[in-house]
Amino acid sequence: MTDTLNLAPPPTAHGLLDDYTTPDFFCELMNRKSPSPPIIECVKKRLSALQIQELQNRTTSAEAQLYRMGITFTVYTDREAIDRILPFDAIPRIITADEWQHIERGVQQRIQAINLFLHDIYHQQHILRDGVVPAELVLQNANYCQAMVGLPVPGGVYVHINGTDLIRDQQGRFLVLEDNARTPSGVSYVIENRHMMLRLMPDLASGLPIRSVEEYGPRLHHALCEVAPEGVDDPQVVLLSPGIYNSAYFEHVFLSREMGVPLVEGRDLFVDDHKVFMRTVMGPKPVHSIYRRLNDEFLDPLAFNPDSLLGVPGLVDAYRRGNVTLANALGTGVADDKAVYAYMPRIIRYYLNEDPILDSVETHICAEPEGLAYTLANLDKLVVKPVGESGGYGLLIGPQATRAELDGFSHKLRNNPGNYISQPTIGLSVTPTLCGNTVEARHVDLRPFAVTGRSVWVMPGGLSRVALRKGSLVVNSSQGGGSKDTWVMAS
Repeated sequence: MTDTLNLAPPPTAHGLLDDYTTPDFFCELMNRKSPSPPIIECVKKRLSALQIQELQNRTTSAEAQLYRMGITFTVYTDREAIDRILPFDAIPRIITADEWQHIERGVQQRIQAINLFLHDIYHQQHILRDGVVPAELVLQNANYCQAMVGLPVPGGVYVHINGTDLIRDQQGRFLVLEDNARTPSGVSYVIENRHMMLRLMPDLASGLPIRSVEEYGPRLHHALCEVAPEGVDDPQVVLLSPGIYNSAYFEHVFLSREMGVPLVEGRDLFVDDHKVFMRTVMGPKPVHSIYRRLNDEFLDPLAFNPDSLLGVPGLVDAYRRGNVTLANALGTGVADDKAVYAYMPRIIRYYLNEDPILDSVETHICAEPEGLAYTLANLDKLVVKPVGESGGYGLLIGPQATRAELDGFSHKLRNNPGNYISQPTIGLSVTPTLCGNTVEARHVDLRPFAVTGRSVWVMPGGLSRVALRKGSLVVNSSQGGGSKDTWVMAS
């Protein structure tokens, strides 16, 4: 006979949110500063019924599974742990249907403008001649690719895969922090987080109208087929990876499996008669669309870095002749340059004659005298970022910096102002996060992923990165950040 008393929590047991201190920041679960949608209240109620120990046990189990499954990334600067799992927080992030509709429309608008901008700067350059964007900012940009000048691309699509980094401010508004239009990473964690969450917390998710993220692989494959060279009835798509030593190799394996396409390295491909072929046990096989996870400079030793052993000799020539499609196109790095970012509202208005649906964070370009002067005068209040860096490296968070750090960065700015932009410190939104033996508020951002073929599709969800260090605004995995499952509600 079962003792039913054993099924009840002990009298001293605390619910998961009992000791949660709601901060002054916008908390996406606890203080939306307006009547919470019923779906939010439902999730809060279910979370409140859980206990810390139970969540800790489930989280430990999840992280063990992630490591066994090889869901890792590599940090080469960390001498103690090369392969890491991305820390996973089992308290989901909730985005309502209305909020997602706003995000989706804003991302679609932004990608449309980015593709028009890239076509223009590699063809007529109207936006430069009209003085909307400084010509030197584009034409002297390290990511501007001469091989793309005058080159048509299928459907006018330069950016087939895009990750737009969003934050929420003190009022809960979604703002664009930056664009990732070259080889954005992280989508594998979105999908695997969902798999893990449904195994880990089926009781929390039960009956909720959570939109699926499972379409990403098929949607990406379909889009890459849509932009294959004309006249190809059954395009062969491949994913080109630098190989097992790349920090995102797990994702390359994952996406090739999700799309159902071969995972190849440069040595697996060759060019003959200006066409690309893949080596197989059955002999050479034509390749029509390449989802490349290599940076431009490593793609073709004949066109870029002659010392690269990762790329395919002759690939750029085959591309320029229209015999193969590269996703993303060469030279897309201009569009996600942190200095160009400051002009994106103008870019959207110029090409679409529309106001941006998603606002940008106020940005000061240090290459411009007024931007540099403002940054130097307000260094202790700003976040300063190098335009060529990613991963949270090389930036200064003014309010958290020491006087010595501020003085040192001031010197860097004066020596090389063109390398930096500055932005105000935004009070990023927070969500409840498991921190040891308690639940505390931690800052989060969001990277929705969009796939563009003949149209733009945004996966309903995204990579929610969470700053696990108390008070930290740096959410990058390489800097100690973790991730959450992002639940987009259908209604």
